[in-house]
Amino acid sequence: MTKQAKDLNALFYETLKDIYFAEKQILRALPKMAKAAQTDDLRHAFEEHRDQTQGHVDRLDQIFEMIDKPARGKTCDAILGIIEEGKEVIEDFSDTEALDPGLLAAAQSVEHYEISRYGTLKTWAAELGLKDAVPLLEATLQEEKKTDELLSRIATRSVNRHAA
Repeated sequence: MTKQAKDLNALFYETLKDIYFAEKQILRALPKMAKAAQTDDLRHAFEEHRDQTQGHVDRLDQIFEMIDKPARGKTCDAILGIIEEGKEVIEDFSDTEALDPGLLAAAQSVEHYEISRYGTLKTWAAELGLKDAVPLLEATLQEEKKTDELLSRIATRSVNRHAA
C-alpha cells in the first residue's frame, strides 16, 4: 500500500478485515469451548454466542458490500493469541473446578477485544460518512457488551464460587 493510499478509508478496511478474521476464528472456537464447559449456564452462553457471532459475520459481509470491497479476513495475531490461551486452559485445567472460570476469562478477553474493535469501527464509519454501516456496527457492539455482561454474571453468580 502506498503512503498516499494510507488514509482513514484504508485503515477502516484493514480493521474490518481484522475483525472479520477474528469472528471466523471465534466461530470455530466457541463449539470447542461449549463442549469443554462444565456448567450448563456457561455451555448455553457459548452456544448462544456462536449463533450471535454468525450474525456478526453476516453484518460484516454487508459492510464489505457497502464499501465495495471483498469480504475477506487478514490474519489477526491478537485473536489467535487469545484463542490459544483458551485452548491452553482446556488442556491444563480439564476435569478441574478451575476449568469454567478459565474458559470464562478467555471468553471475556475475546469480548473485550471485539468491543474495542467494533467501537473503533463504528466511530470511523461515522467519520467516513458510512451512515448505513454505523447501525450495523452499533448492533454488534451492543451484543458484544451484553455477552460480556452475561459472562460476568455467570462468573459471579456461580462459576467462580464453585471453583473457590
